[in-house]
Amino acid sequence: MKTIYKLVLGTLLLTTACESDLDQVPPNIASSESLTDFTGVLNAAYYYQLGSVTPIAVMGDFRADNAIMDESPYTTFDEFNPNLTAMEDQFFGPFYTALYKSILSANNVIENSSDASDIGEAKFLRALSYFKLVQVFGDVTVNLSATPSTTDTDFLVRQPATEVYNNVIIPDLQAAISALGTTSVNGKASKLAAQSLLGKVYVARGDFQSAEPLLGAVVNGANAEGITLLDNYADIFLNDLNAEIIFATQVSSSINDEYGFSEFWSWYGGLDTKSLMPLDADLIAAFDASEAGGDTDLRRAVNIDEALMASPKYPQSGGPDYDWIEIRLADVILLYAEALNENGDTPGAVTQLNKIRTRAGLANTTASTQAQVRTAIQDERRLELAFEGQRWFDLVRTGTVSQEMGESVDPNYFLFPVPISEILASDGVITQNPSY
Repeated sequence: MKTIYKLVLGTLLLTTACESDLDQVPPNIASSESLTDFTGVLNAAYYYQLGSVTPIAVMGDFRADNAIMDESPYTTFDEFNPNLTAMEDQFFGPFYTALYKSILSANNVIENSSDASDIGEAKFLRALSYFKLVQVFGDVTVNLSATPSTTDTDFLVRQPATEVYNNVIIPDLQAAISALGTTSVNGKASKLAAQSLLGKVYVARGDFQSAEPLLGAVVNGANAEGITLLDNYADIFLNDLNAEIIFATQVSSSINDEYGFSEFWSWYGGLDTKSLMPLDADLIAAFDASEAGGDTDLRRAVNIDEALMASPKYPQSGGPDYDWIEIRLADVILLYAEALNENGDTPGAVTQLNKIRTRAGLANTTASTQAQVRTAIQDERRLELAFEGQRWFDLVRTGTVSQEMGESVDPNYFLFPVPISEILASDGVITQNPSY
């Protein structure tokens, strides 16, 4: 179950250059010219995704209307002002560092390996890393070298998010689709994972014409690859690498995580003193609304515990061994429904949406117009993907932040603050987001 990382354990020490976290080079490379097998370096690229998991979970749900913080200064996640920079050490710094380490390892595989499949996996991981970075920070530094300069800091200048999408994320995923097989082996990246992520990227950019065929290919081809909606919603979160999961960042209590604070299952479960009752009443109201027709939403008991005001989604007894789901079939089906609806095929969108509602024990949607179905899909995404780190980013991309948060939110706060440590380490070449 956790085979991806076993080869990494002896090779994870990094030497840190003086300029920035971007300049870290894994010594397991020895010298690139002497390596012929890049399995360990590729495994490191997978491993470093671990450090991004809890930060993006907190950003995705606690910044939105699914979860709340109890204790200052953590309450700044529920506010829209410059004070969020106080959370750098626990969230934004580790997130930033972990993803650039993953990128650096991926770069080494891409530059030096002769194995096409390894290169495809590395490009998938590099694209995943940059997609997360762009969602969180907007414009970001782009490093496509295994040996970035430690003296010339020009490459640290943040590149426009649009260029990162067009020049890195999309080409990397297109290359990964061409290089990877459709079947995932030991939870590694597959063609289906790359197609799903590229479809998600296009949806994030509002390019539904490009998204639809990719997402449709996954939805229509999933069954042949053993990917299907599980009958029981709760089972998705009890069994790693199950039939609904297209790609997950693997977690194991036997492997030390670079992220040294409370992990996502503890935050969601109310086990961190900064948020002992994290469940937002607005999410309870959303489940109430889903049951207004008299049905029982089978996801409710999995996602929320109103007595504890927390989420039982990731059982605490085995929390450290539950993987973080990056992409699962239900997410792709709802994205496909969204693309169909935006492209004018509202009846087709309803068919896809009802697949998710049926599994949840709900009657078919009564939404019929494009506008109604658009809202129904977003409501369904909230309930289906609660506490999976997606809510905030869905609100931002659909332009519904102020509407759903119940206040006028300055668009500058749709992004998160760039770590001040990176700005200082780069002598100001890396700049801060506006309003922070």
